[in-house]
Amino acid sequence: MASGSGPVSQCQKPSGWWGRLTLRRMNASHAKLTDWGLGQIGIERGYTILDVGCGGGRTVSKLAAIATEGKVHGVDYSEASVAATKKINARAIEAGRVEVRHGSVSQLPFSDGMFDLVTAVETHFWWPNLGADMREVFRVVKGGGKLVVVAEVYKGAGTMTSKLAEKYAARTGMTILSAEEHRELFATTGYSDVQVIEKREKTWICVVGRKSAMLKNS
Repeated sequence: MASGSGPVSQCQKPSGWWGRLTLRRMNASHAKLTDWGLGQIGIERGYTILDVGCGGGRTVSKLAAIATEGKVHGVDYSEASVAATKKINARAIEAGRVEVRHGSVSQLPFSDGMFDLVTAVETHFWWPNLGADMREVFRVVKGGGKLVVVAEVYKGAGTMTSKLAEKYAARTGMTILSAEEHRELFATTGYSDVQVIEKREKTWICVVGRKSAMLKNS
C-alpha cells in the first residue's frame, strides 16, 4: 500500500493539513456522484446504516438526512477522516443519530448482521484485500440488507482518469475492476439480485447487491 504525503496517498489515507484539504475537495467533487448512487436504492427512515470509508463525512450527512428514525455509522482508517466526519455531523452525533469510529474494512468493529444498508463511495478500490474485505462487509449486513458501491473510476470506462488509474494501478495499490468484474465480485461474495448501473456520459458506476434474508447473521 502506498504511504506518504503525495496526492495518491492523501486520497487513500488523508492525514495532516494536506489531508484536510483533500477531504474538503472530496466532499465537493463527490457530491453529485454520491447523490446519483444513493438515488439507485430505496432507503427507509428507520434503517441502520454503515458508510465504509466515510472520508469527509458528507455521505454520512446525506444518509442521516434520509434515515431520520434510524442511525448512521461511519468508519474510516484515517484519523483525519474520522475527525472531519465527526465535525461535519456534530449535531447528529450529539442527538445520537450518527456514530463515527476509527477502524479498518478488514476488521470492522461491528457485530454480525447489524446493518440494513452498507454504502461505500469512492473507496473500495483502495481496500487492502478486496475479496476478503467484501466478505467482512457481508458479515455485518443483515439478512435482506444491501451493499451499494459507488465509484467514478472503473476499468473500461473510457475517461482519461480511468485510463490513468488502470495504467498506474500496480503502483498506486488501486484495484480497478470492469463492470462485469464488479458483478462477479458481488456474486462470489454471496450477494443476490446484483445490479450494475452505469452512467456512461459521466463514466460513473453503482453496484448493488442484496444479502439473502435466509442468512441471518453470517
